[in-house]
Amino acid sequence: MPIAAVQEERLSRRKNDAAFPLLAIEWCLDQAGIGPESLDAAVFYERPMLKFDRILTCALRAFPRSWRAFPKAMKNSLGEKVWVRGVISSYLGLPARKILFTEHHQSHAAAAFLTAPTRRAAILTADGVGEWTTLSIGLGSRRLDGASSITLLREIRFPHSLGMLYSTFTAYLGFAVNEGEYKVMGLASFGRPTLVDQVRRLIRRTPDGAFALELDYFEFHTTVQRSYSSRFIDLFGPPRSPYEPIDLNTAEGRRFADCAASVQRVLEDTLVDIARALRQETGLPDLCMGGGVALNGVANARILAESGFERLFVPPAPGDAGCALGAALYADRIHFDNPDRQVPDHPFWGPAVDGSALARLAHEDGQLCDELDDWELIDRTADDLAAGRVVGWMEGALEFGPRALGHRSILAAPHAAEMRDRLNRDIKYREEFRPFAPIVPIEAADRYFELPPGGARLARFMSGVFSVRPEWRTRLAAITHIDGTARLQTLERSMAPRLHALLESYGRRSGMPVLLNTSFNLAGEPIVNRAVEGYSTFRRSGIDILVAGGTRVVKRASSAAQKEKIACSRSVAR
Repeated sequence: MPIAAVQEERLSRRKNDAAFPLLAIEWCLDQAGIGPESLDAAVFYERPMLKFDRILTCALRAFPRSWRAFPKAMKNSLGEKVWVRGVISSYLGLPARKILFTEHHQSHAAAAFLTAPTRRAAILTADGVGEWTTLSIGLGSRRLDGASSITLLREIRFPHSLGMLYSTFTAYLGFAVNEGEYKVMGLASFGRPTLVDQVRRLIRRTPDGAFALELDYFEFHTTVQRSYSSRFIDLFGPPRSPYEPIDLNTAEGRRFADCAASVQRVLEDTLVDIARALRQETGLPDLCMGGGVALNGVANARILAESGFERLFVPPAPGDAGCALGAALYADRIHFDNPDRQVPDHPFWGPAVDGSALARLAHEDGQLCDELDDWELIDRTADDLAAGRVVGWMEGALEFGPRALGHRSILAAPHAAEMRDRLNRDIKYREEFRPFAPIVPIEAADRYFELPPGGARLARFMSGVFSVRPEWRTRLAAITHIDGTARLQTLERSMAPRLHALLESYGRRSGMPVLLNTSFNLAGEPIVNRAVEGYSTFRRSGIDILVAGGTRVVKRASSAAQKEKIACSRSVAR
C-alpha cells in the first residue's frame, strides 16, 4: 500500500520541475522511516533506451529537415534520463539489480487500474507520447487469490497521437505546451466547432478503429522549434502570439475560440468511439483511464455518458506525476507478485500542513490570528464565506496530482459572477475565460448538477465536466461556465470530514452547500505545500482569510475592527 507521494515542484517551488526528484525521494523515505538501503527496488516510470530509440529514429527519418534539431535532441537524450540507472544508483547508493523500469504506458495503466475500487476493468491510456506508445487499450484483473494482472492489448505509436494533436493546437493558440491544454478546454466553451471539418483533415480514422495524423500539417516529429507546419497555418490562419490577449469580442478572438472548440470536439469524438469499441469488445462495465489526455474532463463526461461503460475511474494524478505511483504499484503487484491490497481512495499523500507555523508567521507579521477548535473554526469560516470573503484553506496532507481537492484550496461563495471575476483578476491573475470549479457534498450533488449514472464517482477527483441544472445557474454564476457546465468535485464526508462540515455549515447560511474551489496558488507557481508558502500567497494576493490546521489568520484590510494592535490569541475551546 502506498505510504507517501509528492511532486518535486511542491518541494522545490519550481513549477513543472523536471530535475531529478531528490527532494521528493528524501521526503518519501523520511515519511516511511527508512533509508535507501531498506528499499526492495527503485522503479523508473519508463524505459529510457526505448525512448532514445524513438527520438533517434524520428530524427533520422526526418533528415535533412531535422538537422537543426538533431544535436539538441541527442544532447537531451544522452543526458540524465538515458543513464538513469546510474543516476539513481549514485543518488541512493542502490545496486543496479534493485533499479527496475516499467514502460511509460504500463505505469499509466497501473496508476489508473490498481488504485481504482474495481476488480476487473478495461484500461485506456492516452497522452502525448511515452517511449513509442501514445495510446493503449488493455485489461486489468485483481483476482480473489490476490494476484493482479495488466494486459495491454493494442497501442497506437508516435507520431500518431491525440495528445500531440491537442498540444499542437495549444501551441498554435499561444499557450505553453504541457501546461496550457486546460486553457484550450476552457476557451473551447466560448467558441463554436465550425472548424471541425478542417481539424478532421489532420486526423483520419483507420479501418481498425484507430487513427493516424496527416503529418504534413505537423512539425513536432521533426523539430523542437514548432509543432505545426505552414500547411497548418494555411488551413487555420495565423497563430496567436502568446503576448496578445484573447479578446472574444473581436473576430480574431472568436476564431481562436472556434479553433479550440473544434479540436475539443474531434478529441471527444475520437475518444468516445475508441471507448465504445472497447466496451463492446470486453463487455466489462468499468473503464480505467490514465495519461495526460484523461485530464480532459469534458471528454471524460462524454465517454461516461456515451461509451456504454457504467463507471469511469480516473486517478487524481493521471499524468506523468502519477506514473511514479503506477510504476511502484506495477513492480509490487506484477513484478514481485505481491498480493493485491486496496489502495485508499483519496489523493492526500503529501506533507501535512503545520498550523502552529502559520501562527508564528502571522504573529511576527502583525496579522490578526486565532487558534480555534474545529467547530468554531468551521463556523467562523462559514461566516467569512457567507460575507463574501475569500478563504485560503490548508489542512492535512498535500494532494498528489494537479488539482486541489480540498486540502490546498482557495474557497469562495459560488453565487455571483463578480466573485469569479475578482478571483481571476485579484488572486489567480489569469485569463478571464478560465472557469472555476464547484465542490459539493456527494449527497447533494444531484440537486444542483445533472449527473449521469456514474457521474458522482467521476467527479470525486474533479475528473468530469457536467451541466449545472438550469434553475440554479443564476445562483451559481461564479462556477457556471459560459456553456452552463462546471468541473465538479463531489465530496464524501470520509475523504475530508472538516471540509464536508464546512460545506454543510455554509449551506445552512446560504441555502446551498456549494462552494467555489480552486487551487491554492498564483499563476505560474506550484500549489502551496507548507504554511509559509500559503502565507506568502495570502499576503501577495487578494485572499482575505487564511486557514491552516486550527489556525485562522485575517488580513488587516479584511478586519472589520481594523485594530491598531493585532496579536495572536488563543480562543478557549468550547
